Amino acid sequence: METHKPVALVVGASRGIGRQVSVDLAKNGYAVVVAAKSASDASSAKPFPPDPDSPQSTISTVEREIREAGGDARAIAVDVRDVDSVQRLVDKTVKVYGHLDILVYNSGAIWWSSVENTPTKRFLLMQRVNPEGLYAIVQAVLPHFKRNGWRGRIIVVSPPIYSRFFRGKTAYAMGKVGMSVLTKGLAVDFEREGRTEMAITSIWPAVAIRSAATRRTEEADPESRKDLRKPTIFSDAILAMLRAPAVTVNGLLDLDEYFLRHHAGVTDFSKYNVIEGAVPRRIMPAKFPDLRVAEQDDEGRRVDSTKLGGAKL
Repeated sequence: METHKPVALVVGASRGIGRQVSVDLAKNGYAVVVAAKSASDASSAKPFPPDPDSPQSTISTVEREIREAGGDARAIAVDVRDVDSVQRLVDKTVKVYGHLDILVYNSGAIWWSSVENTPTKRFLLMQRVNPEGLYAIVQAVLPHFKRNGWRGRIIVVSPPIYSRFFRGKTAYAMGKVGMSVLTKGLAVDFEREGRTEMAITSIWPAVAIRSAATRRTEEADPESRKDLRKPTIFSDAILAMLRAPAVTVNGLLDLDEYFLRHHAGVTDFSKYNVIEGAVPRRIMPAKFPDLRVAEQDDEGRRVDSTKLGGAKL
């Protein structure tokens, strides 16, 4: 089924932020493929729609929710730890809609603790879901962006790079910062090749966002809700990033609030508060370090392993 609508693939779309991004992309004229591991029989879901942060919310219920609101959506299951599953997802997306314009990678595995208290199995799971899953799907979508004449956008849920982020969650940070390194590196690739209509951008919350990840904390401490924002701030920021010129956002590691403030003219963020009248605590710094060095443009002799020959995997 060929569509003239822009097509967005949202990976990690079953609950919370991913669900909200999918719903709001559909409201704004995108055909949306909602992808994650969890599928269900949406026709029998009660209540409907389910709590968006509960296990009852799946890609199937998100698809139904979008369609019943008049939008265009298709649910496709994927296991981002499996490269073949990722490739099938992208192939099915293009088979259904004829093309692909936007990738949003929201899948994530979380474990926040010290290195001592993070078992290797838990560490490896986070690497497979976070940087490895992202890398696999970027590899799968790039040929389709090439067929589009190198027009497209990639949005990655990963943070600006700064040292405090590593504290108390080193294993998690290793993967998430790795995702931000991919954003920076692929952006340079686009620039080198003159692909001025392509952009990859990372986004992260300035204030904690209500999601499945905050559910236990809220249940244990209802007062914590005063420090939460609604996921609509994230989807609004992503939509603003997609509307911005590619050159403005390519390689950008930014926060939802910062982007809306500086690029969309938003000054009042109170509508995003979970608790009306609250002043949520910021979880991110006001300023971030500049990662560039004085020798930024001095590459020396550029090396490309694909042109050197040698052993192949």
